[in-house]
Amino acid sequence: MALSKILLHTCCGPCSTYVVKSLREQGFNVTGYFYNPNIQPLAEYERRLETMKQYVTTVGLELLTPSVSPSEADRHLPLDKGENKWGLRPKDCENCYRVRLLSTAQKAQELGFKFFSTTLLISPYQKIELIKKIGDEIGVEIGVEFFWQDFRCGYRQSQAMAKQLKLYRQKYCGCSPGL
Repeated sequence: MALSKILLHTCCGPCSTYVVKSLREQGFNVTGYFYNPNIQPLAEYERRLETMKQYVTTVGLELLTPSVSPSEADRHLPLDKGENKWGLRPKDCENCYRVRLLSTAQKAQELGFKFFSTTLLISPYQKIELIKKIGDEIGVEIGVEFFWQDFRCGYRQSQAMAKQLKLYRQKYCGCSPGL
């Protein structure tokens, strides 16, 4: 029986650990897709990308890395008013999710994947109901099914796995409060 192919948007190595393990255990053939134009500054983007490459080498995961500069985030993420405690405005997260999930779905369609998903679904700091809504909308629009699962139950395990693998663990989502 052939495994279902899933293109997994990866925000970082630590969040990928548990999600990749879980998806593989569920019978998915996982390919990672590191598309994160939101990560600021450039040095942080590069550090997370290098950590992701370190992780995929360890677990034998194929990783696609489209060439995109984090500075492109300024063109993709229209801002709204009313900042939260991190200095980000409510619309920022929605637009950031949409940009990254749309790119993932488009790449999944182009490469013939049946499903796409995101490691953002593991974080207790992300708005997972909003991610699900956007993923479902984009899936219908693009014609690739958004695989939804609440991976937050594995968040602590993912952090332990990242620590064991000596992966860099960042302290913020990546968006610059000054955007």
